[in-house]
Amino acid sequence: MAPAPRTGRALILATKPFEEERPLRSWLELLSTFVVYGGCMAAVLASPWPALRIAASVLAGFVQFRMFSLYHDHNHGALLPDSKAGRAVMSAIGVLILTPRTVWKETHNFHHWNNGKLEWTSIGSYPVLTVEQLAAATPDERRKYRRTRHPLAILAGYLTVGIGGMCISAFRRNPKRHWVGPIALTLHLLALAGLAWGLGPLTAALLLVVPITINHALASYLFYAQHNFPETKFFPRGTWDYTEAALHGSSYMVMGPLMRWLTNNIGYHHVHHLNSKIPGYRLPETMAALEELQSPHRTSFSPGDVLACLRLESWDPAEQRMRSASESPSPAPAPQQP
Repeated sequence: MAPAPRTGRALILATKPFEEERPLRSWLELLSTFVVYGGCMAAVLASPWPALRIAASVLAGFVQFRMFSLYHDHNHGALLPDSKAGRAVMSAIGVLILTPRTVWKETHNFHHWNNGKLEWTSIGSYPVLTVEQLAAATPDERRKYRRTRHPLAILAGYLTVGIGGMCISAFRRNPKRHWVGPIALTLHLLALAGLAWGLGPLTAALLLVVPITINHALASYLFYAQHNFPETKFFPRGTWDYTEAALHGSSYMVMGPLMRWLTNNIGYHHVHHLNSKIPGYRLPETMAALEELQSPHRTSFSPGDVLACLRLESWDPAEQRMRSASESPSPAPAPQQP
């Protein structure tokens, strides 16, 4: 008789051996990323062909996302956690990509500790209302909710998440803790102005604006789709379980080898949420070794899967599924005036 699938603490303990970092591999992952990024920047500066300059700038955006994902691993204690040099490099990456360490750790750690809890979906991810909550919301509340989850808001993550959320809103919320945000934004704007003055506006945009725009758009969509997909699950108070939320509230993003490298395997999101101390380069190995992780809810970057994720609007507790905007109930009628 086959053994029963492991759940809860037993399954988490089964992932523990994969937490072991290989420092040489970690440095290789980081330094190879810098080499590719530097090559992209050199092509933007030196190429005589506009099409190649644009292509290099776009690729730099994807490589910058890889930097972000390595930075994300470091902040989880999965990559170079005890290296002073590693910490310095990662702090610099946080400033470069407008994602200061204090803000990221505060919101993202909260997201991990509360993944799948309906009442906390807006912290570290995108808000999710139940169909009843959406129907009872005021017109202004519904508009704000839909604006936040709108595809254009996700694509504009450079403005909505990076500048607006990580640098400005966090500082307003706690200036003493999140003072790095305004500094990062000031350095970013000074760098942009300096590049525009010295090399011209187009080159400045290709070196700085295009890469960070693509990085934040990709990051924003991944954070959305990794928890807002057709088979996802959300849990009310009293029914939440960490393992269940990791396996059923997080998706496995199917990608080819190049995208897996560019995203540092963050598509293995159900494994990552089960144990965030596993380095990204060991997530595929973990999934392959543990049978309980091999039947995840899947999505991808195919147009059909992207549309299926983006059309979702609210959670239906009765049917235990996400509903699309076309399926959402009509707003509650306004109270009659006497």
